[in-house]
Amino acid sequence: LQFVESGGGLVQPGGSLRLTCQASGENLKYYAIGWFRQAPGKDREGVSLITVRDASTIYSNSVKGRFTISRDKYDQNDNTVTVHLEMNNLKPEDTDNYVCAGALGLTQLFERQLTKPFLFGSWGQGIQVTVSS
Repeated sequence: LQFVESGGGLVQPGGSLRLTCQASGENLKYYAIGWFRQAPGKDREGVSLITVRDASTIYSNSVKGRFTISRDKYDQNDNTVTVHLEMNNLKPEDTDNYVCAGALGLTQLFERQLTKPFLFGSWGQGIQVTVSS
């Protein structure tokens, strides 16, 4: 897959940001797409995933109730899909580089997949989110 990420930036605590990931490639209906985040010197952390085919979602405990992942309307034969991550009530600890990722074959989602970045064969360039007053 190829990704085009957008939407990061600087926001005050309690504020909101929306990240967008446009994914292009073949067999998209067999993919799960989502976001990981990573700060320098720390492990990569799975944030949220969505299946392209039926828009099932999962979230990490640290963002559950504050972040919402969604995708635009998708036709089963499309080669492009756009995924959004709406981030509300942002906290300073959400400051990270957010990277869009895709995993072929994840048509059912389980929270443990968020801890297994090796399942994801496609990665974007990343986009910085900074939460600071």
